[in-house]
Amino acid sequence: MATNKLNLTRDQLATFLKNHEQIKQFERLFADVSELEPTTLTDLSITASTAGQQAVLALDTALTTAQEAAVASASAESKAQVALEQIAALQADLGVGPGTADLRALLADLRTQVEGLQMTPPPVPKRRTRYGQFYDTTTQTIVAVNTAQPVTFNTTDISDGVRLRSPSTSEVEVDTEGLYNFQVSVQFDTTSGGTDLIWVWFRKNGSDIANSALQIQIQGNNAELLQSFNLFVDMKAGDYVQVMWASDDLNVQLPYFAAALFRPAAPSIILTVSNNIRGES
Repeated sequence: MATNKLNLTRDQLATFLKNHEQIKQFERLFADVSELEPTTLTDLSITASTAGQQAVLALDTALTTAQEAAVASASAESKAQVALEQIAALQADLGVGPGTADLRALLADLRTQVEGLQMTPPPVPKRRTRYGQFYDTTTQTIVAVNTAQPVTFNTTDISDGVRLRSPSTSEVEVDTEGLYNFQVSVQFDTTSGGTDLIWVWFRKNGSDIANSALQIQIQGNNAELLQSFNLFVDMKAGDYVQVMWASDDLNVQLPYFAAALFRPAAPSIILTVSNNIRGES
């Protein structure tokens, strides 16, 4: 007969059983199994009926299946059902004779305990929460009109799984698959007196993200403008995103303002990234 010793602590049982009552039910099930020593089974097989020996083997299979259902919980429901069906078949096969009443009572008790176990499926692995915050403490300028160029960052404020992809200062990379929120706060300025157009958008793995662009119009000398926008991006581990910008005027810039006695510094751009969109943890 297979060994049916429990060999599991209550803390281990608690990883796949819902509550204390289920833990006690499980322990009672295997306490009953432990009482079926080979000598007892042999006696029962001799006295039970002509089907007694097959009954003992079927019982052993059923109890082993029940144990596997509890421990290998990925297929717990189906295995538990098989155990119950085998116990039912055993009950139906038993004849009437000396010793069968005790075996029937034991089977009825085992059926009750297996049915009351109500095993739960294994916990679904959760993705780790990943995040990062980056900013820049320089004034960034246009290199050429109507030409895409990346916004750069010179400071990583906080980072856990989201980082600047070395040696780049513009590529923000993630190490975990998930849906990420890229939130940008950026300042624009122009040193000319005219009206200038600015575009800003996201690029993923070197390709522009469709329909992610924002058009901004700025007018007048030193007419600072703060703009915030965000985008959800589905990322794989190793993917990276860039914030891109362009303008039709070389006088447009992303200004940085140093700290003063009464206020902190004003970065030219702040980018925050997090993947806790689907309640992942």
